[in-house]
Amino acid sequence: MFPNSSNLGRPPFPPKYQQQSTFLTKLPVNIPPTLLSPQQIVVPPFHLRSAVLSRAVLNGNIEATPAVTPVVTLQPVTYESGSPVSTPDVQTSFQGRKRQSQQHVPDDAKRQRIHSHDSDTAVVNKAVPLPEEGRRSFPASVSVPSPVLRARGSPVLLGCVPPLQDTLFPDPTEARLPVAKDQLSKQVLEWFQVCRQQPSDLDRKELCRTELQREIQLIFPQSRLFLVGSSLNGFGTRTSDGDLCLVVKEEPKTEARRILSLVQKLFTTKLSSYIERPQLIRAKVPIVKFRDKVSNVDFDLNVNNVIGIRNTFLLRSYAFIENRVRPLVLVVKKWASFHEINDASRGTLNSYSLVLMVLHYLQTLPEPILPSLQKNYPECFDPTMQLHFVHQAPRTIPPYVSKNGSSLGDLLIGFFKYYATEFDWSHQMISVREAKAIARPDGIEWRNKFICVEEPFDGTNTARAVHEKQKFDMIRGEIAQAWRLLQDKKDLNYILPLKAVKQKR
Repeated sequence: MFPNSSNLGRPPFPPKYQQQSTFLTKLPVNIPPTLLSPQQIVVPPFHLRSAVLSRAVLNGNIEATPAVTPVVTLQPVTYESGSPVSTPDVQTSFQGRKRQSQQHVPDDAKRQRIHSHDSDTAVVNKAVPLPEEGRRSFPASVSVPSPVLRARGSPVLLGCVPPLQDTLFPDPTEARLPVAKDQLSKQVLEWFQVCRQQPSDLDRKELCRTELQREIQLIFPQSRLFLVGSSLNGFGTRTSDGDLCLVVKEEPKTEARRILSLVQKLFTTKLSSYIERPQLIRAKVPIVKFRDKVSNVDFDLNVNNVIGIRNTFLLRSYAFIENRVRPLVLVVKKWASFHEINDASRGTLNSYSLVLMVLHYLQTLPEPILPSLQKNYPECFDPTMQLHFVHQAPRTIPPYVSKNGSSLGDLLIGFFKYYATEFDWSHQMISVREAKAIARPDGIEWRNKFICVEEPFDGTNTARAVHEKQKFDMIRGEIAQAWRLLQDKKDLNYILPLKAVKQKR
């Protein structure tokens, strides 16, 4: 554990009714810190059921117990323009918190690690259970006054995108997997089942995020640290890195590199026993790369890159509106990694660009499998939406019913064929926002670039790392070879040996 952790000498997670932190003392129950402004909340009495986390977290052996999410009334404050709200001092005494919390905990609740609040106002540092991937990705959620969200007493309006806070839904992955009849489609599904992110993987990332947030707040008291990217967007694998976004509000004009330099210094001094190899990468979006020694997970940490918060939930929506999307995306990501064309630091494609390439292909079929969600539901993906609504907005999106009945195997072959023979790399840009290939803009962002993939919110080129013709030719060569092999053999092992994947997972 980290030096300021209240868990020193104890299991990684104390019982839920004892968990507190400086940052979450002012946050409503069940809303991701990424998506919140400081707010005052009122919580009626409730009973919250949650799993007890022990040292099994570090070993990946976690049995998640469904939790009942309370209804919370909150008075929102504008995130972008709200002034910082001071955070009360944290109670650092573990035993003190325990005695205080247990005053209102029934005996049967204590035995089940259930926390019941009898006061009018209360805050619980509760982690959000994901319906499929498990728990503790964000500190929970609430009902908020928004035209696209549920109000108290109103019917539940749920679409196909699993809400982060609800745990009583059946596992959407098991319930919504497509039927596979041919060999190639069965192989795609088998790979997906083997390599998709597991609950224990997410738990380890969230444990590190929680502890790091506590330490970083000693430097930036009003900061918030958010887990984003593939860990939450539905396209994570067992080997996916953790992506963290540090939002620093009290110093909006401070350069990101200076903030990251202070974070790196913290990692190399005070936290050197827990963090290894912290490295400041001075890219267009600067990051600190590091490894958490406890979880053995590699992380990338950026500052104030809030676009990453928005696109996390856009991709999560695409992941769940059609049941063929996730298996197809994960196979393409692993294929690219296996053939060493999935590393932006080495001049090839990053995972975000690969996901957008698959989504774009599914949008451009004669009978599309995916629409443009930003066109069909502009109110859900408004780039000016306050951050504390971002995770809730997609909840009302229904499943997309396509007339295209192609199998996973046929779609995988079609993906490689599209980029090997149909897409015009020299003159076209991939646009998921428009759901079509569009002409390249004349701006400097696109000039002399070999691959152009439009970021759906800010319009930048997500594939800008591919700036050498040699690397571009290598990428196109691997795509063409994969198409020829799959078209001829109809066997995934020719481009992605499943045995090798199982050994590396």
